[in-house]
Amino acid sequence: MPKAATAAAAVVKPAKEPKIAAPFSAGDFVVYPAHGVGKVTSIESQLIGGMKVELFVISFERDRMTLRVPVRKVENSGLRKLSTRKVMEAALTTLKGRARVKRAMWSRRAQEYEAKINSGDPVSIAEVVRDLHRGASQPEQSYSERQIYEQALERLAHEVAAVEKIKPEAATAKLEKLLNAA
Repeated sequence: MPKAATAAAAVVKPAKEPKIAAPFSAGDFVVYPAHGVGKVTSIESQLIGGMKVELFVISFERDRMTLRVPVRKVENSGLRKLSTRKVMEAALTTLKGRARVKRAMWSRRAQEYEAKINSGDPVSIAEVVRDLHRGASQPEQSYSERQIYEQALERLAHEVAAVEKIKPEAATAKLEKLLNAA
């Protein structure tokens, strides 16, 4: 490369970062895959490492936790809007299906269930709930099975509650009724 081109390249100033349109606004309910349903309380700017960063401030009431997600990282983090009623209907239909329990070792299945729960996808979470649900006539679950089942049920119930604008307890009761009827 000629010296003139190299010198010119060194003088070029970086362009200003384009303003990104925020996909959420304060008051919106959102789903963060690893934590479930939260509410955007505000959008704020903070100086981090000498750079001005726009952040979504998300409150998770049941965990009494606040999460700050950079606006630029929304897609990579998996943060999304609440599911549509159509997606929730698909999840509820999944609950009515037959449990599909693989013959793999429990530790392997547990990893798969955790991955499905942390995906944030309501249909995948419903599959975990369906597969780990035990009716009155079935044998008891192990402690770890029960933990994963309750985590999945709670995650799904909170999204159902937010979509249908009902209390989480009512959503849990609705889900358990569907599971027991299947």
